Amino acid sequence: MLRKRTLACLSSFLVCLCVTAHAQTKSPEWAVSERRIATINQSTWAKESFEVSPNNKRVAYAAKAGTKWCIVLDGNGGKPYDDIEAPGPVFSPDSKRVAYGVQVGNKWLVVVDGKEGKQYDGIGAGTLVFSPDSKRVAFGAKIGAQWSVVIDGDEGKPYEGMTPGTLTFSPDSKRVAYGAQVGAAWCVVLEGKEGRPYDAITPGMLVFSPDSMRVAYGAKAGDRLFVVVGEDEGKPYDGTGTGTLVFSPDSKRLAYAVQDGNKWHVVVDGKEGRPYDSITAGTLVFSPDSKQVAYGAKVGTKWSVVIDGDEGKKYDGITAGTLAFSPDCKHVAYGAKVGARWSVVIDGKEGKPYDGIMMSTLIFSPDGKRVAYGAELGSKQFVVVDEKEARQYDTIVTLGGGKIVFDSADSLHYLAAKGGGIYLVEHRMK
Repeated sequence: MLRKRTLACLSSFLVCLCVTAHAQTKSPEWAVSERRIATINQSTWAKESFEVSPNNKRVAYAAKAGTKWCIVLDGNGGKPYDDIEAPGPVFSPDSKRVAYGVQVGNKWLVVVDGKEGKQYDGIGAGTLVFSPDSKRVAFGAKIGAQWSVVIDGDEGKPYEGMTPGTLTFSPDSKRVAYGAQVGAAWCVVLEGKEGRPYDAITPGMLVFSPDSMRVAYGAKAGDRLFVVVGEDEGKPYDGTGTGTLVFSPDSKRLAYAVQDGNKWHVVVDGKEGRPYDSITAGTLVFSPDSKQVAYGAKVGTKWSVVIDGDEGKKYDGITAGTLAFSPDCKHVAYGAKVGARWSVVIDGKEGKPYDGIMMSTLIFSPDGKRVAYGAELGSKQFVVVDEKEARQYDTIVTLGGGKIVFDSADSLHYLAAKGGGIYLVEHRMK
């Protein structure tokens, strides 16, 4: 529970970003503006609860309010409660709505858009989700000794337990799936119908295809794990990579990482790739046209990016979550370690070295001509646009889903922190 967690200063947890130009673009002049959107009291906030809206313009977090807790939204504190359910507030995909679980006495309820819902014996940690169209809300609720999924206020069938990290809406917002315990077995419940029973459903490993027609998830039978797509079970392995289950944008292909003995493979369309010592977290991606697959892999002490089975140059490390294709599929970029320094590699060319390239920050502009990514040099964090370093901040916000967002090919924005304030920083080409 949040009241039991250690409070920490903002600068220890907000990670940095920076932006650089594609090697083939010129260096235009940029106008930079900033606007304070919130102030964080570092002695009262709970860093685990910090959340950034999907449009990267709003922030919310839990904070101590005397002997109680409240949600601070865009700098304004809300009604105090006895506790806030972990991990904290959740924004809707359109960034307009906020929901969170709270404790009132010995009961728990969900607050959506400031309105309190029905009280329950518990709210499942991390189960609160909005639908992709932002219109629907679902969460796991404890009723006595059992758990039920509540969708738009309607309670579903009670179960003995729920698999963490599996409650998911389909992309079209019409279907819901989650892992549930039925007696001694576990199954995936899709639109209220129970699937095949297994010894376990893998936490955090359930996804819909982009067209909402198929569901894939990890399951366990005995000591072997495998991926299930619809009713089809894949080959069993010693392990499956949590968070690696990825459908292609056209919904026709599927990729995921598996462990076989002490080696790891990436399985694409049911076919195993070559064995590696490790697969870099957050790097398994399809190209936007669904034709190419890429990921970071380790051989011995070196790492390289593998694209359609072809290994690239070997490095001392690959930054997790940075591998990306450009929207037109013509370019590939990722963070790589060369000796003690880190650079962004674009189409095989290494950029300026920094002390670090930040995880999960690299993104192409809509026209594919620029790349945004996180970097750190000494104790400073800043944004680089077209190889020009902009003003410096204490931190550039990546905690809670903070990121750089390209609004167009010629404009971008991000959140930065200085002196306890959170600022919306915008770059626009002059």
